[in-house]
Amino acid sequence: TMNLAAPDILYTAAVTILALILYIYMGLRVGMARGTYKIDAPAMVGHPDFERAVRIHANTMELMVTFLPALWLAALYFGGLIPPALGLVWVIGRVIYMIGYTADAKKRSAGFGIQALAQIALLVLAIVGVVQAFMMV
Repeated sequence: TMNLAAPDILYTAAVTILALILYIYMGLRVGMARGTYKIDAPAMVGHPDFERAVRIHANTMELMVTFLPALWLAALYFGGLIPPALGLVWVIGRVIYMIGYTADAKKRSAGFGIQALAQIALLVLAIVGVVQAFMMV
C-alpha cells in the first residue's frame, strides 16, 4: 500500500500545487494584458506584450500535459526525493521562461531549456520505475 503522507509523495503534491498556481497566475496575466491593451475576447492577437503573455500561458499548458503525468509516474514508481526535486526545477524553469519571454521573445530559451531537461529527466525516471515494477510482476 502507498503511504500518502510519505515525504516524497507530499513534496510531489506540493510541487504539483506550485505548478498549478503558476499556471493560474499566467492566466491572470493574460487577462490583465487583455485589459491593459484593450484586446476584446475572442481576439488572441494585438499588442506584442499581450501576445507574449498568451504564448507563455499556452506553452505552459501544452507542457503540463506531459509534465504532470511524468512527475507522478516518477514519484510513484521510481520514488524518493529526486522526482519532486526535478518537478521544482521544472517550475523554476517555467518562471525563468516567463520572465525572459515577457522581456523579449528571444530571452525565453534559458528557462525553456531548464524545464525541458527536468521534464525529460522525469520521463526517464518514470520509464525506469515502471520497467522495474513490470520486472517484479
